[in-house]
Amino acid sequence: MHFASDNSGPVHPEVLTALAEANQDYQMAYGADTLMNEVRDQIRGIFEAPGAAVYLVATGTAANSLALATLSKPWETVFCSPVAHIHEDECNAPEFYTGAKLTLVPGGDKMTPEALTKSIEGEETRGVHGPQRGPVSITQVTERGSVYSLAELQALCGVAKSFGLPVHLDGARFTNALVALNCSPAEMTWKAGVDAVSFGGTKNGLMGVEAVIFFDESKAWEFELRRKRGAHLFSKHRYLSAQMAAYLKDDLWLKSAHKANANCARLADGLRAVGAEFLHEPQANMVFASFPRGQHKRLHEAGAVYHLWGDTLAGEDESEMLACRLVCDWSIGTEQIDQFLSLL
Repeated sequence: MHFASDNSGPVHPEVLTALAEANQDYQMAYGADTLMNEVRDQIRGIFEAPGAAVYLVATGTAANSLALATLSKPWETVFCSPVAHIHEDECNAPEFYTGAKLTLVPGGDKMTPEALTKSIEGEETRGVHGPQRGPVSITQVTERGSVYSLAELQALCGVAKSFGLPVHLDGARFTNALVALNCSPAEMTWKAGVDAVSFGGTKNGLMGVEAVIFFDESKAWEFELRRKRGAHLFSKHRYLSAQMAAYLKDDLWLKSAHKANANCARLADGLRAVGAEFLHEPQANMVFASFPRGQHKRLHEAGAVYHLWGDTLAGEDESEMLACRLVCDWSIGTEQIDQFLSLL
């Protein structure tokens, strides 16, 4: 009953097989491996972007930070949600790599066009003394488990474009959002106005690899330099390529996300049935819910693993509602979900 994070799950067996196959014989280093050529063509095809620049790095923090650094200048500011991963969970890596600051767009889980417009208008108002306007970064799936609709993405990108600003999409759970929306990668990115995307795989069954995609190929060389300077260019790059190639083969990426989202839907339905309260409506593979302390204690005593959200098990009031985060990945079996719900 492990619902702590989709980072905690195992690597998909097909990915491990691909890594073993890539370990045979020799391959050129630093991204010159033949597998990377296949990956680049696959991603360009999936995104309907034949001219896109495609690169691999090992972590989501590197993907986001290096992409934003390529899209911004040190005297600019990056606009994002107050709960964006680049603000809450990356230890100032985006600021370190960009040299820029973050401007938090007021609001909740999702940015709105109105709040984004107001935040952008609030900058470039102090001449040389203040930060200049820089990229807009959107998290999809959000850190609270919500999914921006295509219309919402288009509206935010429209605001950014009206100010001449590029848009970055933090897609650590890109595929979970994609299958939730039942749309194409192109529709969720460049057709909506996104300029660069961090296409995540680690949370969806990979050992550790993320793709960075620029739909403007003129950014390619700068990203290559920044990746090398930032110590994120792997010498034995084929092991990144092998993971991503296996991920894309026979739609493993889509199948894994469908499974994770279906697991989450089963869990959410069961939580509703026992009267749990939702902090956010589950839309992908994460649930934020509240139920009594006594039930949390029973689950933890039985070995369930998940995070309380701003609360603690300590306390005498067994009926007090405590919030938690529950995350499903592709590997969780229905029997684990049903055991969790039975205990609840």
